Amino acid sequence: MTVTYKVILFVFASIPIVWVSRSSLRDVQLHGFYRFFAWEIILIMFLTNMDYWFVDPFSLRQIISWLFLTLSLVLLHQGVQLFRRKGKIDPERNDQGLVGIEKTTELVTTGVYHYIRHPFYSSLLFLGWGIFLKNTSWISILLAVTTTMFLTITARKEEVENIQYFGEKYQEYIKHTKMFIPFIF
Repeated sequence: MTVTYKVILFVFASIPIVWVSRSSLRDVQLHGFYRFFAWEIILIMFLTNMDYWFVDPFSLRQIISWLFLTLSLVLLHQGVQLFRRKGKIDPERNDQGLVGIEKTTELVTTGVYHYIRHPFYSSLLFLGWGIFLKNTSWISILLAVTTTMFLTITARKEEVENIQYFGEKYQEYIKHTKMFIPFIF
């Protein structure tokens, strides 16, 4: 695919990202500000590597990539399901920068949340590294590392917000879970 088409795709794919992030982009203290950049960099990485998606499909690199991409979907699905079932989403919750499913009123600590605090960002982390493995270039590694940095900042900013909302309960939860990868990080 030509660069022109990729730029056009980037612009059109960025529209919903900007729309979802619009309230967060005004305040660098909100987690959504940094999440916006993680999403955009993942989009750039996807467009950069899309020509390599199915090249040498049975190589170890591609197999690991597909495992990461699958794990990304599993984490996203688990996070959404648990938020819907146990998070008691309140659309009226008016914390600045929260969107849709993030407006929970109950701290979810079961399922995947028993092991990691941020399955949505973990999902994006595995998505980014899965895309990186499609074409391991210097540009891709720089984008994957930058995505990891933005996701880490996003999670830390969200933890400040969660402590403000859930208080001591969330501080205790932090002590018993990892941020993105169970037992590791």
